[in-house]
Amino acid sequence: MRIVSWNLNGIRAAIRKGLDLFIHELDADIWLFQEVRALPEQLPKDWTPPSDMQVEWHPAEKKGYSGVATWGRGVFTTIGKGMGRGDDPGDLEGRILVTQHNGIRCINTYLPSGSSKIERQLYKEKWMNDWAEWLESELVSEEPVIVAGDLNIAHEEIDIWNARGNMMSSGFLPQEREWFSSLLGNGWHDLCREHWGPVQGPYSWWSNRGRAREDNKGWRIDYILGNDAAKERFKDARIVRAGGLQVSDHAPVVVDFDI
Repeated sequence: MRIVSWNLNGIRAAIRKGLDLFIHELDADIWLFQEVRALPEQLPKDWTPPSDMQVEWHPAEKKGYSGVATWGRGVFTTIGKGMGRGDDPGDLEGRILVTQHNGIRCINTYLPSGSSKIERQLYKEKWMNDWAEWLESELVSEEPVIVAGDLNIAHEEIDIWNARGNMMSSGFLPQEREWFSSLLGNGWHDLCREHWGPVQGPYSWWSNRGRAREDNKGWRIDYILGNDAAKERFKDARIVRAGGLQVSDHAPVVVDFDI
């Protein structure tokens, strides 16, 4: 089974830039999209998802903002949207979509960014703590469970091209990295990192400033985390940088499982 997680930075723009080509080439069974930034009725009138895909949308209440979507080949079940707790029980920003597919559960997540202002950084860190607590019950599942999406944190120095220069940047703050370590310490596996080993990158997001994308000066902030059962079924992982150069400012993360 092949699963792709991809922050599209707007699905309408991604469609114009060649999203369909990558859908065809990567040939995945499950697609987990973040930052779709559109309601279904706002999509191009002459475009539809692949006919063999079931589609579940969880857009943000605010038009043109945030939102996630999950596509799956065949029939899948939507378990829930959001955490149902905290200051946003309805998940009005469209950040969590949980689906059950044949043999695997997918928690499609778009973690908030804190880069715009201090209030959003504080919101992000509270959200992180609530989310980590909410996730704990999924760890003990005997079936494979993955948490996939844009988590807006580069965990280690090898996950960012300029670690020294970004020590005080949202997404690489000491408390964010410590939180990520505790998440893995609780039992989640960073499946891609465990597979690649301690190499620099590969990155999944690049700034639009300067020549960051052309020069591969990026961050790895898009992840596939798995519980023990998912780790046992994991086979391979890669980041398709071409997708980040052509369609979005993020690249698709592609993982294969023996399911």
